[in-house]
Amino acid sequence: MSNEDERPEHRLRRELPEEVQASASSEASIPEEKSGPTVTGRQRLVQGLWPPRVSRAQLIVAVLLFGLGFGLAVQVASNSNSDSALRGARQEDLVRILDELDDRTQRLEDEKQGLQKQRDELENSSDQAEEARKQTAEKEKQLGILAGTVAAQGPGITMTIDDTKGTVEADMLLDAVQELRAAGAEAIQVNDVRVVANTYLTDSGKSVSVDGNKINAPYRFKVIGKPQDLEPALNIPGGVVQTLEKEQATVTVGRSAKIVVDALRAAKQPDYARSSSQ
Repeated sequence: MSNEDERPEHRLRRELPEEVQASASSEASIPEEKSGPTVTGRQRLVQGLWPPRVSRAQLIVAVLLFGLGFGLAVQVASNSNSDSALRGARQEDLVRILDELDDRTQRLEDEKQGLQKQRDELENSSDQAEEARKQTAEKEKQLGILAGTVAAQGPGITMTIDDTKGTVEADMLLDAVQELRAAGAEAIQVNDVRVVANTYLTDSGKSVSVDGNKINAPYRFKVIGKPQDLEPALNIPGGVVQTLEKEQATVTVGRSAKIVVDALRAAKQPDYARSSSQ
């Protein structure tokens, strides 16, 4: 080997092609990156939303909102059902209901005037003690009628419920009693049992018990009161008569100038209550 070849610059020229070639070969050995499919913004949004990732708190909130919505729907449906009877009533039925309300208002006004008259008589009577005794005796009779300890008679109605199918239940008869009381009934008798303030009705097989006394169909109501108020109260749309007829029972209501309620209740002495008057 000559000295010229051993010089540094010649040695650099001799080695440079080999390094360049090695570098080129190494670059050639690097595999080209394959370009993947391009993901759009809409696809990234869909991937983020589905499948849904629901946390426990979100699930609880959803259940509570569902329960609230269901409760509101049930309440709206219940209110719609309760008002459907009056919405579907005919004009003459609505007029009759309004007349009944006016009659009840008039009865309350008459009762108020009667009480005011009694007060005036007590204040202005020359013999207040005698007047008080008369009023006490009269009040005793009235309370006896309400308590069922004395017989009563007067105008009113009779209602007969013929239940051949055995579908009439105690709560239906109780509805009839409450409707009659609201219409101004002063004395009520069902078959041979006097109905009073604490009367209760229960089912007893295919029949009904009133205050523990079993009665069988047909159920006969004898009611003392103003017939013009009592009969319409039973025949209002969706009222007692229509409810019983839906149960395939036959209902007959008639007015009478004289109704006798003669079933009596024994006077019960209270165990603890005593009069506070001296």
